[in-house]
Amino acid sequence: MSWLELLLIPLGFAVGTFGTLVGAGGGFVLVPVLLLLYPHEDAASITSISLMVVFFNATSGSIAYARLKRIDYFTGLVFAAAATPGSIAGAYMVGAVPRQTFDVLFGVILLLLAAYTAWAAGRTAAIRTPVRGWGVTTRTMPGEEGQTFRYSYNLPQGIAYSVGVGFISSLLGIGGGVIHVPIMITLLRFPVHVAVATSHFVLALISFSGVAVHLSNGDLEGANLVRALLLAVGVVPGAQAGARLAQRLHGPLIVRLLAIALVALGARLIMAGTLG
Repeated sequence: MSWLELLLIPLGFAVGTFGTLVGAGGGFVLVPVLLLLYPHEDAASITSISLMVVFFNATSGSIAYARLKRIDYFTGLVFAAAATPGSIAGAYMVGAVPRQTFDVLFGVILLLLAAYTAWAAGRTAAIRTPVRGWGVTTRTMPGEEGQTFRYSYNLPQGIAYSVGVGFISSLLGIGGGVIHVPIMITLLRFPVHVAVATSHFVLALISFSGVAVHLSNGDLEGANLVRALLLAVGVVPGAQAGARLAQRLHGPLIVRLLAIALVALGARLIMAGTLG
């Protein structure tokens, strides 16, 4: 191991802070960075490292958000159960994707998510519009300092989204929060802070299944395991910092920060993939 790889610790801290702030687990930031740092590693190695880091990040962030009373545990458990089979399938299938194809695909998905998320930022004022009809679940959560969150969403619709999110997130090694959070905010109409915290809780559960597959396949061993653990050393305290920072920022600003990061990373990754 090179001493330069000790720089993975502060990288992990930055990923943990920003990933927890936006509820995305940090994988959408970490995977492009790893692709650029290790251009000769295959997609399975990159996604296995990222998923393990996402697991530590999401677990640490969930503990912090639990103290802030922002996690909808019922919804989180249902969505995680729906996403887990897809997460396992995605972890098995990533080895069949060529590295250059993986880079370009990931970059395009990031740009599409950026466009969707930017559009979502303009709709956050309406996210608590009442939802009615079959399958609608209404939730009331007591928050920190006397705050109360009350919202409704279509549960079957949320389960269907979660199935797809589980597969895509594990295939790309991003954990899924970067997809789940915009969906929960706009299509399911969750309050932003509840969506961010609950998404983190879901990440902690579904990323574990993906990590287990990679461990059994031998993708997470040797240098890959060392890199993942070094990143995790920084990610755990970074996640705590991100959760605290989220208290001080308004929901629309969090969503816009997410969109900006997606554009920058997506464009850079497409360039790297197309230019070889």
